[in-house]
Amino acid sequence: MSKVKTDEQGRLVLPDAFFQRRHLSPDMEYWLDEREGDLILHPRLPDVRKLYIQPTTGCNLNCHTCIRNVWEDPEGQMPMSTFERLVEGLDGLPDLTRVVFSGFGEPLTHPNILDMIRAIRGRNLSVTLGTNGLLLSAEIASELVRLGVDRLVVSVDGVKPETYARIRGALLSQVLNNIRVLNRVKNEMGSLNPALGIEFVILKSNVSELADLTGLASRLSAARILVSNVLPYTEEMRNEVLFGFEPRAPFNPGGWPVKTDAWVMWGTLELPRMHWGAERRCRFIQDRAVVVGWDGGISPCYALSHHYTYFTVDGRRKGVSRYVLGNVNEDPLAEIWMSEEYVRFRSEVREFHFPSCPDCNLRESCDLRERNEGCWGWNPSCADCLWAQDIVRCP
Repeated sequence: MSKVKTDEQGRLVLPDAFFQRRHLSPDMEYWLDEREGDLILHPRLPDVRKLYIQPTTGCNLNCHTCIRNVWEDPEGQMPMSTFERLVEGLDGLPDLTRVVFSGFGEPLTHPNILDMIRAIRGRNLSVTLGTNGLLLSAEIASELVRLGVDRLVVSVDGVKPETYARIRGALLSQVLNNIRVLNRVKNEMGSLNPALGIEFVILKSNVSELADLTGLASRLSAARILVSNVLPYTEEMRNEVLFGFEPRAPFNPGGWPVKTDAWVMWGTLELPRMHWGAERRCRFIQDRAVVVGWDGGISPCYALSHHYTYFTVDGRRKGVSRYVLGNVNEDPLAEIWMSEEYVRFRSEVREFHFPSCPDCNLRESCDLRERNEGCWGWNPSCADCLWAQDIVRCP
């Protein structure tokens, strides 16, 4: 057994064989941590692969299912100066491949959204745009095709016009017509992109329409349907949830069995889990993703990107505080990503070093569950996270 070696400054010295086995450079920088008696080496690598940008927290709708009904955050639009600082820092992220313009707001309400997309495409990065589809005019559709946006995800939470109107307070016919216009523009310009995805939030009051959604998706030439459970922010939405803590039968929309992430005739249908208990994993950490808020604040995921309340899987009201690890107005994104706090947080989440609060015998009396904190592990805690269970899903 070899002894641990340190240099004159007391820093750990590792043999070259260690780096060779892990295909790392010997001069790589790293953070050293201790967890339950074990030494852990955290490489400082600028290995972001996916970047979520929230251009605005404003929206042209006021949906019953939306976090904006309960959050404490101001409504704002990302200044172009902030966006430009963000873009300048992308040179330090050699592994970055995709940028997603989405978040809790409608990106197409930002007056400079096409300029933002143009700047990202100018760096040869793939772009996904999430939208409610109501502002998707022929002019915008043509520009999206010209700019080479390869994915467009439209939220459609009802196949029947009255269902859509009740949830979103708008006309489904307008959204469907705009999608048809997009398809016509793509055909006229000889392009297969942007590929269309449809996001559907299932509720007790609309789940019966999910089977018909596959037919609608086929007629719209959609390549993907992403189905998510609602994150219940309000009592109204709490009464609409289909998932629960206790195990239940596999999701069976329309009376026919479909496996999660199944291929169907026209593309993929991605279904959520319906109960607590899966191996917990964070898709944001797994995808090496990062979220940039409208004000330039950096958060590790959507779940920790705002201040809000919601109901946990076993019905407890929980207050979530926004977790900001830096701001691109002050430091390049790569430096924030490689900071000690952010690197250690990702390690904790990767190992999911958090308790499972819904399984705890003290879950009814623990006041830590009223906020995003846990009795052990890192804080803010991901112990109750519905995203980590694939109960709630994002593009």
